[in-house]
Amino acid sequence: MDDTAQVDDERALTGLAKGLPMPQLVVQHEPRREPRHRLIAAVTALALVALLMVAFPQRAGAYPPGLPTKAVAQSELNALTVRAESASTPYDRTLFPHWITVSGCTTRETVLQRDGEDVEVGSDCYPTSGSWYSEWDGLTETAPSDIDIDHVVALSEAWDSGASEWTTSRRQDFANDLTGPQLIAVTDNVNVSKSDKDPAEWVPPLTSSHCAYAKMWIRTKYRWSLTLDSAEKSALQPLLNTCSA
Repeated sequence: MDDTAQVDDERALTGLAKGLPMPQLVVQHEPRREPRHRLIAAVTALALVALLMVAFPQRAGAYPPGLPTKAVAQSELNALTVRAESASTPYDRTLFPHWITVSGCTTRETVLQRDGEDVEVGSDCYPTSGSWYSEWDGLTETAPSDIDIDHVVALSEAWDSGASEWTTSRRQDFANDLTGPQLIAVTDNVNVSKSDKDPAEWVPPLTSSHCAYAKMWIRTKYRWSLTLDSAEKSALQPLLNTCSA
């Protein structure tokens, strides 16, 4: 302790003894400043988010219309008739007239516009640009030639589940159904992989789509009064169980 400090302490003690007020110590606080490294980290994080949004833009919702809730889908699944697949005559794809033209656009072109992002079309209604996110495998394509329109319930599956007894007009309506969740734009590779398989034989590689796939399958079979076999129903239940709502 130096001499000056000692004198100050003695004066303070003397004042305290005489009942004099103690001198007030004024402490000035400097404004709080965030550490520089935190500021740099925050700026870097924001820049990274911006970069990711450019490189991987948020996709448009590509699920078709008419998806039921989990509760409704469960009710519809329970109501479906379980029966072994059969048909009175062999399947023929030409018995399902598809990609008909309505208002100048074919059903395929309409779905490409509906399910795509920033789609522009020519005078013939065929897309000239755009991008398509495939719900089954999580891939995005920018060439419409790399996109197939998947009949969620394949035409041959429908044929063996009751459509063989329909009129050609009803089969045409089914093959071009834009009001229910029966048609969806997906990559050509995943559509070839799916082919005419049912959920007991194939599910989307992208597990996050299992819920929607089950809902779409169940709703389509229910809307069109098609049957399902026991293996198909058994496969659908755990897929539906992955839904949160």
